[in-house]
This record gives sequence, structure tokens and C-alpha cells, in this order.
Amino acid sequence: MNAFFPEKETRSTYLIPYRKLYKQGIRGIIFDIDNTLVPPDAPADRRCMALFRILHRMGFRTCVVSNNNRERVRAFAEKAGTSYVASALKPLRKGYEEAMELMGTVPENTLSVGDQIFTDIWGANRLGIHSILVKPMVRKEEPQIVLKRVAELPLLLCYHRKKLMNKLPGSGK
Repeated sequence: MNAFFPEKETRSTYLIPYRKLYKQGIRGIIFDIDNTLVPPDAPADRRCMALFRILHRMGFRTCVVSNNNRERVRAFAEKAGTSYVASALKPLRKGYEEAMELMGTVPENTLSVGDQIFTDIWGANRLGIHSILVKPMVRKEEPQIVLKRVAELPLLLCYHRKKLMNKLPGSGK
């Protein structure tokens, strides 16, 4: 079950302490697009473009990895100013490996940020890539995504319970 648990969880991609992660040795960041950086099917917006500029100035390499089609992902990535992998078939390894090759990173210094356990988190964890789960930006989603969200609920409950148990006195954490 731990294969589905993120290392960390936060409310938004835009609240992640990137400077701290850089100091900890992270050099490449893989982002999902829809509901992670922007609402579903939205283009890269000012906030997203600013985030990529800041990350690049800090020294990060970035790549968006999406199961979406090439046209959507290419247009988004070009506007955001980042590399990309489209039709990635997450959670399969191929898209993550291609992203690390583009960024010149390895799992130990790579972070993956996404809003879905069964694609973004599981895919990253399968390769030993650090992972952060973010809350979806909007709740209105395609039916197949809604079904995945329902299936994610028991895993999220187990994840939160494990985190809580690790914080209790005598847990050794």
C-alpha cells in the first residue's frame, strides 16, 4: 500500500517550499498539468509561468509529464517555458524516465508533483522519485477521473491514519 502514499501532501503546487527542496538536493521537478498547475484543459496562466521562471532561476530543471495528447501538452509546455512528455501513460515508468533524461536528473534528486494517486504518485514511487500530492484545483472533472477519486479515498484515509499514528507519542517518529 505504501507504493500509493506520497512522501508529502500539500494544498497547492504554489505552496510547496521549493527553496528548501533545492537545499535538500532536489534538482529536477516533474509536474502534472491538469488540476495540479492549472484547472483541467486551461492554458498555462501568469501564475504558472511565473512559477516556472522562479524555479529555473533557482536552478531547477522542470518537465511537465501528462497523459494528455501531444498538442495540449506541447502548447502548455511552450507557454510555461518547460520541457514536456505527452501521452506518458502514467503510472508506467517510460514517461518519468524520459522526463529525467530531458532534465539530466536521477530519481534521488527528482520530485514529482501531482493531484492523482493512481497516476502521479504511484508512477513516481515506482521509480523511487520523491512525490508530493496536491489537492485538485477544481472538483468538476471528467467521469473517469471522478471514478479514480472515489477509488483513491480509502488510500487517502490509510495515508492520513499512518501519518497520525507516526505523530503519536512513543511512535518513534
